[in-house]
Amino acid sequence: MPKLQLSFHTTFALKKEEVQKILRCASEDIGLNDSLDNLQARTGLGNKKVTPIKSWATRAGLVEENQLSPEGKMIWDHDPDLETLPTDWFMHFYLSLGDKRLSTPPQLPSAWGGWTYFVYEFIPQYRSFTEDDLFHHAALVFDSEKPKPLKKNLRILLRAYTEPYALAGCKFLILEDGQYQTDQARRPNPYLVGYFLAKLWERDYPQEGSVLTKSLLTHPMGLGPVLGLTGDGVQDELNRLESLGIIEQRRAVPPFQVVPRWTNPLDLLEKAYDCDR
Repeated sequence: MPKLQLSFHTTFALKKEEVQKILRCASEDIGLNDSLDNLQARTGLGNKKVTPIKSWATRAGLVEENQLSPEGKMIWDHDPDLETLPTDWFMHFYLSLGDKRLSTPPQLPSAWGGWTYFVYEFIPQYRSFTEDDLFHHAALVFDSEKPKPLKKNLRILLRAYTEPYALAGCKFLILEDGQYQTDQARRPNPYLVGYFLAKLWERDYPQEGSVLTKSLLTHPMGLGPVLGLTGDGVQDELNRLESLGIIEQRRAVPPFQVVPRWTNPLDLLEKAYDCDR
């Protein structure tokens, strides 16, 4: 029976200016390996807020073991205000994986909780929906959750995509007249898509020098759902990656294949910020 797994934030919504305060402390020598009282003083966050905001930063891929993650350090160097489009997409990518990051995917995304369910199960089926639609379907999946906390937690998830102080910049989800839409996203630049593909490749095909294109187009927890794209949209992204030499596509005879041409995913992340300056 899947669990919602959204209580990490208690009731504190995602606000990048608060995550920024956690990252500043994580960038220091002592990092976040400090007492709650000291972290409260260093961040200026209330004692009830420090731990939830640290959890936001960790789940968003920016903090690891009380220090900036390698990616978090790069983002802190390039975008300390967390205000650029690549940062919104980066945080979304990792938040979509719950607290499991790049572990082997489960059979059903809902096994990793409400955020993973939302991105990889719900949205591919419901490109347009109301808040009540989400509550109804999520209640059927997470049937051990009480209605009130279920709704409260899912509202905080939705706000992460629609509030200007969170991830609204990427428009992965927009709200108009009570209806949520998922087809107006601002596409990330191809180097960031390349970074996502490289990390997913490490997860799903670690020993493979090539992969069937169909596998990349249809993976239930692959590029398509996390970018809010259908198969044709993913193919367009692959074409953009090929034009920059990030991948090679072998399409002379079926079955078509994709060959990685990157060396290090972090190099792609660095280029994602360089080209967005």
